[in-house]
Amino acid sequence: MATPARRLSRFRLALLAWLQRHLVVTFVLMGLCFLSFGVASYNLVMLLHANLELFWTYGTDVAREGALQQLIELLVLGYFALLCYLGFKYCEKVLVDQLTRKAE
Repeated sequence: MATPARRLSRFRLALLAWLQRHLVVTFVLMGLCFLSFGVASYNLVMLLHANLELFWTYGTDVAREGALQQLIELLVLGYFALLCYLGFKYCEKVLVDQLTRKAE
């Protein structure tokens, strides 16, 4: 039975091989990740700052008013933005490696 780390490694290798064979799809995916990152991170820092300042100013009373839910949503959105950035960098690496490799 394969361990989770071994399955993840096989998945990464299969994904890398697939992306290397389909460079146009990789380029489109990179663009989608870039746009998603931009949309997800737009104004995220200012909203997170305002939410945390609300907690500092009014204490835990704002949690009942929905500020805690908003804080959790902002944190999830931040992790989604990070995932989009990692997807962009992964596609970028695949494309750069393919474009700069020596002819065989």
